[in-house]
Amino acid sequence: MDFSQVLQKHAALLGRVAATYEANFHLRQELLQEISLAVWQALEKFKGDSSVKTYVLRVAHNKAITHVAYHAKQPRNDSYCEVETPHPSQQTSSDVQIAQQQQIQKMLKEIRKMPIQTRQVVTMSMEGLSYSEIADACGISGSNAGVILNRARKVLMESIKHV
Repeated sequence: MDFSQVLQKHAALLGRVAATYEANFHLRQELLQEISLAVWQALEKFKGDSSVKTYVLRVAHNKAITHVAYHAKQPRNDSYCEVETPHPSQQTSSDVQIAQQQQIQKMLKEIRKMPIQTRQVVTMSMEGLSYSEIADACGISGSNAGVILNRARKVLMESIKHV
């Protein structure tokens, strides 16, 4: 399997996974590099038991969990002062696009507050994976994936109502 093709096909997906785990733009870029390296290393072990997308997501989530755990143990470093993505000049963006970006940022902020396993399930669901694919990637049952997702949806809906 060709890494460059896999990376090209799933680059946006990997970027979204990184965004659900890391709010800091610079650390998110670092995480994305770590995920890409992990996918490259893991591809030779791919046995075809699942789709490539599911396998890549599993590798990405595992690397993201390691990243979060490592950075949680580190003292806070304010040299990475920018928390959110630097925005290009918004003068060219319409008000609707700006409002949509703000909604996405709020949702990502709420998703980042969730426990790791819930984040995994929510992110995979947002990427269009079925309950059984989510279950395979996370090592849980399909019904458990459904329960986790429904609870997460309720939390997200409540947080949206309060904004």
